[in-house]
Amino acid sequence: MSLVEENELRAVTGISEIERARISDFLQGAVYCWCKNKPKEWFSLRDLMGGANFDWRGTPLQPLFLKHEGVNEDPTKEAGKDCGWLLKSVIANDRRVFDTKKEELTRKYLWMSGDGDT
Repeated sequence: MSLVEENELRAVTGISEIERARISDFLQGAVYCWCKNKPKEWFSLRDLMGGANFDWRGTPLQPLFLKHEGVNEDPTKEAGKDCGWLLKSVIANDRRVFDTKKEELTRKYLWMSGDGDT
């Protein structure tokens, strides 16, 4: 099922347009690396960022963590949700074709084909 058919995209608030662009570029780079190195493997945000112990400091993703720090009991979890929505937008706007599925509340993607084939 295509990403557009699967479900909606949501806007992430509380960050600037510059921060959003930097985060999107960062995520797009991670997607390109994954597709180049593991073209037949499903991936999630957690896979791209190295797991649950990802350190947000010094990355373009840090504003998402800071947005939730001191406001939410688990800022990493809430920032991860925002980051997941941004990743979904990156994937939806990619010129390549991806399949998507949800496994145990985790959105996963698989590169199928499209422009920029590696």
